[in-house]
Amino acid sequence: MQYIEENDYGENESMNTPTLETERLILRKFTENDMKALYQIYSDKEANKFLPWFPLKNIKEARQLFEKRYAVKYVQPQAYDYAICLKKDNYPIGYIKVDMEEPHDFGYGLRREYWHQKIATEAGKAVIAQVKKDRIPYITATHDRNNPRSGGVMKNLGMKYQYSYEEQWQPKDILVTFRMYQLNLDGNKERIYTKYWDISEIHFVEKDI
Repeated sequence: MQYIEENDYGENESMNTPTLETERLILRKFTENDMKALYQIYSDKEANKFLPWFPLKNIKEARQLFEKRYAVKYVQPQAYDYAICLKKDNYPIGYIKVDMEEPHDFGYGLRREYWHQKIATEAGKAVIAQVKKDRIPYITATHDRNNPRSGGVMKNLGMKYQYSYEEQWQPKDILVTFRMYQLNLDGNKERIYTKYWDISEIHFVEKDI
């Protein structure tokens, strides 16, 4: 993984969201020129089935999403909200992020045609290396128990299963059993983020995860 302050595409990167480069990928900010790509990523019903929003219906909604989810983050002192792009064209095919605030939620998504190529794992390793360098103490991630493929990515990144819990998930208003994974980056092996456990009436530890 390489750290880049100024890339080959003419974009001067502020230090709050440094561009990252891996063997196959460029991880960079979404820009005003990425509305079509955002729509392609967030409009697919299957790709967004297990995510906390409804698929986009048009480019107008893609622009609204950009303003609310990305533009506001990029003016903050530090942010890790990336477009996942293939090096060959620098065109976004997915996204990956780590929240600055607790629980430092780690999330990702890809267009369906790029599944099963270990792209999320490759991007995740680069982002995790960056947040560790920037002294984020830990990250967490959750996935619907009915979507074990997402848990496989978390395992590939070294994250450890901690517990499961039920939540009436919004805005889709469905009952979901989530599995919570965590990776401590500061050497504190005993830390477990327990808020999800504490606020859920039904929580438990599954075996053989």
